[in-house]
Amino acid sequence: MGPLRTVGLWFSPRRVRAEGDTPDYRFSLANERTFLAWVRTGLALVAGGIAVDQFATGLTGAVRTAIAVVLLVGGAACAVRAVSHWVRCEVAMRRGEDLPESRFPALLAVGTALAALLVAVAVVTGVLR
Repeated sequence: MGPLRTVGLWFSPRRVRAEGDTPDYRFSLANERTFLAWVRTGLALVAGGIAVDQFATGLTGAVRTAIAVVLLVGGAACAVRAVSHWVRCEVAMRRGEDLPESRFPALLAVGTALAALLVAVAVVTGVLR
């Protein structure tokens, strides 16, 4: 499924329901819970980015901004990824296809780990008190 078609389905649940056959409702509800978990993760990353920007005043401006931006971009990416993945999984289940693969969890984990490592280095070196 092409990216533009997927984005079009984000705002058209009727078109999603028109794809294939209705899956067992438990699978659709599990897909929705996964969507909500990704949204919560995105909100947590946004909150972390704001917290670093506002409260990690012991860091130099460039380091603090870099960490905050990584977290904020990760939060935005989680929100977009949540709805995209929900639609792709729902359509795949309706068509009886394999669920889509994604590298996003690995990218998110690496970005979050890098931000955490930068803060840890700042704490250990005494830059952040």
